[in-house]
Amino acid sequence: MSEVSRALISVSDKRGVVELARGLKDLGVEILSTGGTARALTEAGVPVVQVEDFTGFPEMLDGRVKTLHPKIHAGILHRRDDPGHQQAMTTHGLKPIDLVVVNLYPFEQTVAKPECSFDEAVENIDIGGPTLLRAAAKNHADVAVVVDPDDYSTVLDALRARGTLSAEERLALAKKVFRLTARYDGAIADYLGGLEGEKRVPFGETLHLQYCKAQDLRYGENPHQAGAFYRQREIHEPCIANARQLQGKELSFNNIVDANAAFELLKEFEEVAAVAIKHTNPCGAATSTISLADAFRKTRACDPVSIFGGIVGLNREVDAETAQEILNLYQEGFLEILLAPRFSPQALEMLASSKRLLNLRLMEIPTFSHPAPARFEIKSVTGGMLLQERDFGRVRVEECQVVTKRQPTPDEYHALDFAWRVCKHVKSNAIVLACSDRVVGVGAGQMSRVDSAKLAVSRARALGLDPRGTVVASDAFFPFRDGLDVVAQAGATAAIQPGGSLRDKEVIVAADEQGVAMVFTGMRHFRH
Repeated sequence: MSEVSRALISVSDKRGVVELARGLKDLGVEILSTGGTARALTEAGVPVVQVEDFTGFPEMLDGRVKTLHPKIHAGILHRRDDPGHQQAMTTHGLKPIDLVVVNLYPFEQTVAKPECSFDEAVENIDIGGPTLLRAAAKNHADVAVVVDPDDYSTVLDALRARGTLSAEERLALAKKVFRLTARYDGAIADYLGGLEGEKRVPFGETLHLQYCKAQDLRYGENPHQAGAFYRQREIHEPCIANARQLQGKELSFNNIVDANAAFELLKEFEEVAAVAIKHTNPCGAATSTISLADAFRKTRACDPVSIFGGIVGLNREVDAETAQEILNLYQEGFLEILLAPRFSPQALEMLASSKRLLNLRLMEIPTFSHPAPARFEIKSVTGGMLLQERDFGRVRVEECQVVTKRQPTPDEYHALDFAWRVCKHVKSNAIVLACSDRVVGVGAGQMSRVDSAKLAVSRARALGLDPRGTVVASDAFFPFRDGLDVVAQAGATAAIQPGGSLRDKEVIVAADEQGVAMVFTGMRHFRH
């Protein structure tokens, strides 16, 4: 690529464009521009050549036609090392355009507005912009193309230093262009495919997704499988994809899956809370009115065996007392990841001071003042994918239908609320035994609900925890009374479940026989 002598600038997002244009002008670059961009630059004192003066053809049709002209596209697309192209340029009196700075009408932002009309959406479909970008990106051997305002300073620095951009820099910029135009066209197709007449439907005819690679992984779920981690282009909520690693080994495939499970469970609690995850299932969860360290101690006590090699999530800043509890745990075992919104300087120093903890991954959870959570989630199957709304379902346990003779007590209601929030994050068939501030037993992933009930009771007893006086949460209805009988006979005093079984009456009778208070939520939380 020769030195940049002429640039075309036409942007919808004008962030940083004046500073870019001033820098180019100082380097002696002639600037072509259009419409609102030309006005903004002129008002800022940067002289520009209007595209219509350059082409000799007026902007027309309310701006729909302005850069779609041979003088523009020949200036971009001709190959500088091709004698035939150079001869054609000379014959027709055409001039080169060496730098193209363009971004597109905000179609995605426009259609994201609930009040967006069909006509408004169509008017925000950019035609000239993608054409210019694709032309320049195709000819990146000779032309630099910039679509991201965050790249302006880098481009200016290169031009100031060398008068041109390297082949590697131009290719990197061209890659960004094709990512943008692919996403842009996909967004248009998805919008139009999601219309029935002019009414939008939740699931359209097509779904185009774009993720950017965050990192290569050492391997996938198993060492013989390759793996990589991709994140969404834009993330508007706290999630594992935008957490920051402060310490420890590189994350593995399974680390990321488990850390996501811990983070999503942690979001259920506004009160001080700690959670522990093993193989995507909660093996402990607790809240505290005393301290974060107290919540962690109770969480560890839920299952002091399974927590080793697990993921721990905390929803308050890790202080010295909590860091000491982590150090105490390392006297007997280890953790893979510790997630928290912040770590105090003293806690960081303590956790970094021990050689045994050097591999512990400390992950700082991002926070957003006004998070906009993604509406949908994806699950893959061979040859396809499933899309569904995320499970944001909540219930107020005090408002749930009481179906037994006995009403839950206030303490039982408190415990039922806690158990229900945890149960939502346990793999089906899910049974959770809990008291008001901690998990006592978990039965997960069994083929029958009665087996999950037996597992929850046996795990509690094996760990020295007493199921008597607990409550039980079931993610879906009890299909028979046997599952409820298991937990009731173990000492559970209240139950929360969706209801809806053909044998609900049989299950209610079983509860009444054993003095168990039971509420129906009318909502289930299957997690496969």
